[in-house]
Amino acid sequence: MERTARLTVSGFSVRIFFLFLITITAAITGLLIGSVNISLNDFFNSVFGKETDPAISQIIFDIRLPRVLYAMAVGGGLSIAGAVFQAMLMNPLAEPYILGISSGGTFGAVLSFLIGASFFGTQIFAFAGALCVMLIVFVLGKRFGGLEPNVLLLTGVMVGAFFSAAILLMITLLNDSLRTAVFWLIGNLSLAQKANTVYVLPLTAVVSLILILYSDKYNVISLGSDSAKQLGINTNLLKSITYLLTSLMVGTLVSVSGIIGFVGLLIPHVCRMIFGPDNRIIFPASFFIGAAYLTLCDTLARTIVSPAELPVGAITALIGAPVFVLLLRKRFKMIK
Repeated sequence: MERTARLTVSGFSVRIFFLFLITITAAITGLLIGSVNISLNDFFNSVFGKETDPAISQIIFDIRLPRVLYAMAVGGGLSIAGAVFQAMLMNPLAEPYILGISSGGTFGAVLSFLIGASFFGTQIFAFAGALCVMLIVFVLGKRFGGLEPNVLLLTGVMVGAFFSAAILLMITLLNDSLRTAVFWLIGNLSLAQKANTVYVLPLTAVVSLILILYSDKYNVISLGSDSAKQLGINTNLLKSITYLLTSLMVGTLVSVSGIIGFVGLLIPHVCRMIFGPDNRIIFPASFFIGAAYLTLCDTLARTIVSPAELPVGAITALIGAPVFVLLLRKRFKMIK
């Protein structure tokens, strides 16, 4: 196991402030760049209520701001969820969708397309599907009264495979909604609505904060469950709480964005390469870097073929896959 360096309050604060600045910079970039580029002068005039073109204010606050907030919530939430699952399952390949939650959410979404539900109905179906899979995996993944990482992982993979097969079956029955279903499977933020930020942002922020507060306990769990129990940590309760909270957050994010791959897998590894193995900094760093990463990817997705746009999940996969391979090569060279 890698040795965890001592983390001071000042060192933690400096890192978090730096990461916060990166995230804010990415958010401002997302607000400025698009099919209509906005200058910094017009941006600040609009933000501070000075006289400016009303169309610019409408573009910033009504069109781009909800999308940027969505990208930050989804990117940050998926990244911290990936860091938590990797710590809880003690598996470097764990990511937010590995326990089948995305398959459940997608099953609900595709089912709503099949019956012709509205966008709000799709969100309800997707969240309900994710919630059902979360509960199924939680119940089946228990062993001796607690969550066993290997049992939980295998159960999630099998349940996810079952729902993935059901999704493919339903897709063959779609006609006009096929393109929407494909966008959902790839991951897409184009349907971001201002009204939905009322519950997506607070839920993601609260769950992420709770996970960060538990991060020091996962440093102890990395020593092994038996050692953690001897040090007074109720590992069964901790794993159950973090699994349920993280899955609830992931289910909510899937219900508004579809499946956006590689964010929850890649970002925690990037953070470990930069900051080391200490979960006290990995969890918050994953949130901020993930928020900035998805915001920039979404900006690229909606400008690269402007005025049309690409699904952001395609961008994160095209960038994330080669970067992840490079990280693995660098990791193996360091081990040698």
